[in-house]
Amino acid sequence: MADILAAENSTTLPVNTTEAFEKHWFCSAMLKDGNVVLQDADSPACFLDILANSLLAWVDYRTSNFEQDAKRSASMLGFSEQLTSILIDNSSLLYLDYDVEMGIKLPSIQIRLNDHIDVQNHTTVLFLKRNFIFTVHPMLVDRRFTRLRRYSTKILGKIPLELSAEDKLTMLLIRIIDQNNDRNFEHLRQIEERGDDLNRCIMDPEIDRNILGPRIYDMKHALITYLNALWDTVDVLHDLRYGDANLLTDQPDMLKKIEFLAENVNRQISLSEHMSDVLASGLEVLQTIYNNQLQAMNNKMALLMTYLTVLGTAFLVPNTLATILSNSAFGMTAEDSGWYIVLLTGATIIATALAFIWVKSFGILPHKPKK
Repeated sequence: MADILAAENSTTLPVNTTEAFEKHWFCSAMLKDGNVVLQDADSPACFLDILANSLLAWVDYRTSNFEQDAKRSASMLGFSEQLTSILIDNSSLLYLDYDVEMGIKLPSIQIRLNDHIDVQNHTTVLFLKRNFIFTVHPMLVDRRFTRLRRYSTKILGKIPLELSAEDKLTMLLIRIIDQNNDRNFEHLRQIEERGDDLNRCIMDPEIDRNILGPRIYDMKHALITYLNALWDTVDVLHDLRYGDANLLTDQPDMLKKIEFLAENVNRQISLSEHMSDVLASGLEVLQTIYNNQLQAMNNKMALLMTYLTVLGTAFLVPNTLATILSNSAFGMTAEDSGWYIVLLTGATIIATALAFIWVKSFGILPHKPKK
């Protein structure tokens, strides 16, 4: 804990600050005189003086090498290795509090629409100290905090100077989480649009099942990924809603705002689950259609077999009689051709009629509808 306190009070970089970083560093800070300053940079080195003289600040960093740069950049801003390593290396850990510093992981959803829908759940990490919040997220998470950067001057300027440090930090944290949630919620509309296209395909009875099956799986997988991200967000908000962390406020009015964020996420979860139910209903309808088509095909095959049975009987009886009478024991001559033809014809008619009556008695042949 002594090392953490030392890092908390230190205004010097613990590691080499001249190491090259990719661009996409941003800092917005409320100075002690109430003014708000904005600055973009290639390295966090130039932010240290600003952070040391600010009442509240937000540092944001986008990186293409998230796993490596998240730890390195947090260390350069004075966060302990214990916090950064444990939080980032443990994929199931979303919240970590060390009293003077804490870390939070928020899911950041991205959707790629190609031949299939691909929902990707990235991670945005928030590191908190007494007077600033540091956010770091992958470059793939596009436009995550663009609006927040744009209006950060007004956002910080609206925070009263007389509030406690815990209140200021909590207000900024709520705004950052709300912005991340809003970007996540926007992607539900894309999933719904793709779901509507899928329902249109389901209504087409001639669509190839080999095409429809993968589309249904993609949609179900997209909804599951989206719901998992929302549940992670709810877990984080539940950890924050009572104000147990020393860095955050315990004022009821502000904690209600955190509860309101949780309610919004729960509403999104309900919408997603409803969409999943609608998709499941569509699958049931599709299965019913396929079953009906299969039953209709079976009925046609049964009817065909019935007619073949009647025809087979019609030809089997005279063929049997002809085979028997052709035996030399009967001594058939040309003079017997008359009654022989009459016998075969009569036997064919009678056998066909008896086979037809027998088949119809079992209800196999279709009935004519009554007028």
